[in-house]
Amino acid sequence: MLFNLKTLLRSAAFRQGSQLAVRNFQCGKSVQSNVQLKGRHLLTLKDFTGEEIKYLLWLSADLKHRIKQKGEYLPLLQGKSLSMIFEKRSTRTRLSTETGFALLGGHPCFLTTQDIHLGVNESLTDTARVLSSMTDAILARVYKHSDLDHLAKEASVPIVNGLSEIYHPVQILADYLTLQEHYGYLKGLTLSWIGDGNNILHSIMMSAAKFGMSLQVATPKGYEPDPGITKLAEQYAKEHGTKLSLTFDPMEAARGSNVLITDTWISMGQEEEKSKRLRDFQGYQITMKTAGVAAPNWTFLHCLPRKPEEVDDEVFYCPRSLVFPEAENRKWTIMAVMVSLLTDYSPQLQKPTF
Repeated sequence: MLFNLKTLLRSAAFRQGSQLAVRNFQCGKSVQSNVQLKGRHLLTLKDFTGEEIKYLLWLSADLKHRIKQKGEYLPLLQGKSLSMIFEKRSTRTRLSTETGFALLGGHPCFLTTQDIHLGVNESLTDTARVLSSMTDAILARVYKHSDLDHLAKEASVPIVNGLSEIYHPVQILADYLTLQEHYGYLKGLTLSWIGDGNNILHSIMMSAAKFGMSLQVATPKGYEPDPGITKLAEQYAKEHGTKLSLTFDPMEAARGSNVLITDTWISMGQEEEKSKRLRDFQGYQITMKTAGVAAPNWTFLHCLPRKPEEVDDEVFYCPRSLVFPEAENRKWTIMAVMVSLLTDYSPQLQKPTF
């Protein structure tokens, strides 16, 4: 009888505490913003203005401050569910999305290729309509970006790109949040990309100039970024007064840079090309010699997982490497994406300097 009474009291106290937290949160004074993203898709940062991307970073910082630093309970996604379609395996994308969505009170549903076959056992149109009827948003990590476009066309809920062969926007949001936290600003920074002209680089090219950041790219011959994306990035650089340069010389790309960035040389689905790629990327490993020509305040980013041929241990584990805060920020930025697309919440934290 005593045990039951204690359990009842604890339950009542928990409910009261939860209700109080919700009331305190609802009564909090929000900072006004003209940016409204509710109901939008996030397929590529090309579709977002600089102010909209800054808003996502602001919201990320707000959630991180209120939940991690202040220990607040924010059930912003209570009663909402998320379909997570993963054609490609992942550590950070899956864990950040599942834990982040749940932390905000929502229910994430993880679907692998054993659970769902896009366009195989069921058409993309039917999949989009069924998932839209059961969940509030869909995050998809796919081989073909065209599948995301199809889902977005047929779905009645927001579609979020968890990775495609062309873009990886949710990774770049984490990168920018990490840099803003470290430097206190983004405008005026020079980023150096040394590696493959892949989806990560494409997402940087679609967004860096919007923050006033310049970009210096070095890839081996035959591994350059997509020509159409390069042309648009050149237009962005001209519009925003930044610089975009492409070279085959890693040291030239690193010269004077604030941020050295690389990624895997062999993405999922490219395993058969491993031997050729390792030969072609000789000389592209980031080392302290590379950092020696960078700016005095240089830092290093890598979206992980990392292989030693891409960056040596001396750089990867040095104090200037931001790879682990970068990985953690995948969680806070994807939470911000979900909150912005599914709710009317506005940040309460003062807007950071970008």
